[in-house]
Amino acid sequence: MTVERLLKDEATEEKGDRARMASFVGSMAIADLVKTTLGPKGMDKILQSTGRGHNVTVTNDGATILKSLHIDNPAAKVLIDISKVQDDEVGDGTTSVVVLAGELLREAEKLVNKKIHPMTIIAGYRLAAECARNALLQKTKDNKQDPDKFKSDLMKIAMTTLSSKILSRDKEQFAKLAVDAVLRLKGSTNLESIHIIKKAGGSLKESFLDEGFILDKKIGIGQPKHIENAKILVANTAMDTDKVKIYGARVRVDSMAKVAEIEGAEKEKMREKVQKIIAHGVNCFVNRQLIYNFPEELFADAGILAIEHADFEGIERLALVTGGEIASTFDNPESVKLGHCKLIEEIMIGEDKLIHFSGVEMGQACTIVLRGASSHVLDEAERSLHDALCVLSQTVNDSRVLLGGGWPEMVMAKEVDDLARKTPGKKSHAIEAFSHALQAIPTIIADNAGLDSAELISQLRAEHHNDTTNAGIDVVSGGVGDMEKLGISESFKVKQGVLLSATEAAEMILRVDEIITCAPRKRENRM
Repeated sequence: MTVERLLKDEATEEKGDRARMASFVGSMAIADLVKTTLGPKGMDKILQSTGRGHNVTVTNDGATILKSLHIDNPAAKVLIDISKVQDDEVGDGTTSVVVLAGELLREAEKLVNKKIHPMTIIAGYRLAAECARNALLQKTKDNKQDPDKFKSDLMKIAMTTLSSKILSRDKEQFAKLAVDAVLRLKGSTNLESIHIIKKAGGSLKESFLDEGFILDKKIGIGQPKHIENAKILVANTAMDTDKVKIYGARVRVDSMAKVAEIEGAEKEKMREKVQKIIAHGVNCFVNRQLIYNFPEELFADAGILAIEHADFEGIERLALVTGGEIASTFDNPESVKLGHCKLIEEIMIGEDKLIHFSGVEMGQACTIVLRGASSHVLDEAERSLHDALCVLSQTVNDSRVLLGGGWPEMVMAKEVDDLARKTPGKKSHAIEAFSHALQAIPTIIADNAGLDSAELISQLRAEHHNDTTNAGIDVVSGGVGDMEKLGISESFKVKQGVLLSATEAAEMILRVDEIITCAPRKRENRM
């Protein structure tokens, strides 16, 4: 008896071991791709787009690399998703989470080949992940009560985060920038009020933190360049109706005088609108859209600074920082909330003129100005700094801190190993495999630094038999070092995120026993 084919002609399905194999291979390939970017001596990747302009991105940020890839393998897409979530949630550890998930699957593949059921492996992994998390919890330090120690912890975390990025050469300066910016937020994790401006030219060393808000615009001709105690109206409205703009319609006139009348009416309409804006009692008007010459003239006559074409993100942030609201109608001045700041002036950065708002209502607002040799360097510097800011803002809320440099992985691996010895049955094989996967991260850090990883990991394992050890990999000297003395720290939240996300992703991929690919949609022939 023949069974009718269930799926469409071009749909494909893979079952059992073949499906599992496809998942393992895809996940391990993704992990191997970003593996070389891990650690302080990790390498960068060049990503070139095939679109118009062939944009080039140079980066070693795991999430950025994976976001840019177009991949068919469904299991690989799961890993890309966990990397994105890690980036959104804590900002750092995007490479570690993919590498750990890849290593867990590499170990799982060996166990599946030994005929251990995937559900047994998942049960073992769950026990191991819980044990590893508890091991980390016992080793955390929390200096929230002592502001000086806490600030020093934040500096160490920022320097550790930046040491694997392009900013590693000036990491002390940028760590200080990031810590100062985050401490101004007073515990908020909203990074909107930290504005990053990139200006090509100069070197990364010339970057600085400015209290207040900088808008990347020029002040118009004939307008005041210096305003104290500014009242700011932030708007999103059309200020270009003083010219006839009647599209798709015909206006028939029998003389030029009639055209002049229409133009006069348009101008009068514009003048009324400007009068309504002036009636708010403002001395600075910021608009998202264009402001044509005629209204600009009227504003200049009234002594009002008018800034046009401030991009949408710019006006949203400006409204937030100055305490105003974005207005688009001006009939009820009393219902519009104006923004305030102590001083507006024009400043120069490199060759460019910008507008500086200081003494803004939202005290935690600040602007970080990045300088650098080229746009690629600036983009990568911004990504690195953004990672550091995210990690620090999360650490201010959850102030538990761990040592870094492979130390947490070795602590977890030792506890998980002990658990494997106590656990009866096949689960113990999975728990032991989890311990091997955790040790892969310090191994890769050592390999990327060109060190002898086998020698270093065996030394580390011996050191970690002493419970109070602070031993980790010192990539500078090329040996085992004391992480506390070297000041290498990491946020507990990042490590916990890496551990739990990687385990869950590996579990999800391990459960797969069939992959069904839909038939592609056929294009209709519309000839």
